[in-house]
Amino acid sequence: MQDTNFIETNENIKNKISSSLEGINEQSRNYIKDVVILINKEIGINKIISVVLFGSQRSEGKERTVISDCDLLFIFKNRVSERHIKEIEKYFIALEIKHNFKESNTNLIHTLLGVLQQSTGMFISHFLTKQRYWEQLLFYKIFRVNKIFSAIFAPRNIVLGNVIENSTVLYGEDLRPKIRPKIHSSINEMFKSTIMNIFISIFAILIAPFKKLNPMKYQLEAIKWALKTSNYYCFGDSEVLKNIIDRFISLEKEEHQLKAERFFSNFIKLRKSPVIDLDFMLRCPLRIIKIHVKAIVYKKMVKHKKLKIPLKPKKPIIPPRTFPIQF
Repeated sequence: MQDTNFIETNENIKNKISSSLEGINEQSRNYIKDVVILINKEIGINKIISVVLFGSQRSEGKERTVISDCDLLFIFKNRVSERHIKEIEKYFIALEIKHNFKESNTNLIHTLLGVLQQSTGMFISHFLTKQRYWEQLLFYKIFRVNKIFSAIFAPRNIVLGNVIENSTVLYGEDLRPKIRPKIHSSINEMFKSTIMNIFISIFAILIAPFKKLNPMKYQLEAIKWALKTSNYYCFGDSEVLKNIIDRFISLEKEEHQLKAERFFSNFIKLRKSPVIDLDFMLRCPLRIIKIHVKAIVYKKMVKHKKLKIPLKPKKPIIPPRTFPIQF
């Protein structure tokens, strides 16, 4: 009887998710369904307070590329033990491999890259946390990244702000309003973002001779997060990359705009079809600095009322959507 009820619950989960995840590609839909069923099997769906989808998959196809992952944040009830969370995390990794969000490579170099990804949160498709960590804004506990690395380099408030502005609650309570008033970006976080993204950019250049390590994806991620971070610092929203790029091109001097357009056009092209482009990669560290400097100068000008209003697109990127999944 228990097995029958479990099977029926899983079928209900599949059907409800399938009917709700419009605009999300089949790969991500299947991954999400498998993940929720896994949690239901291992600890019970009733232990989850909220499941949040954020990032490029939420942008209805406008930002998804071959290097995109599927970012899911699971917020568990406080009574769920750390041991249980760690136990199910290994199953998440298996599902990421199954659904082609992660490579199943166990050699030493790829293992080291895996440590880098885990420390920074890059190319990780699952984040498991508890309600109290979320409400206390404990960044390293929310994203399960290296505590020291995140304290030194992570622009924590800006990252959390981006998650809140570009996310959808798939299941359970909407806990975003509880932390939104606590999030305040600062120039200190912009300096952290600059250092972190330059570090990733230079790292990508150093491993450029090793094509199997896919260095371009790290370079593209550094540019993407330089844009996302700087955009949130200036405008407090999380737009699609095309709109963000238009904003930052407009901040360039007129004689430099064509050069910026060429760089960002190449950036978008490489995101769709990543290949090693050494000339582009060598330009990235300087471009990362420029993006952050433009943002800091612009925010300062707005603060001192030398500019009247921020540059914002006329239309929102996505109308508000909810996914009323209930079990």
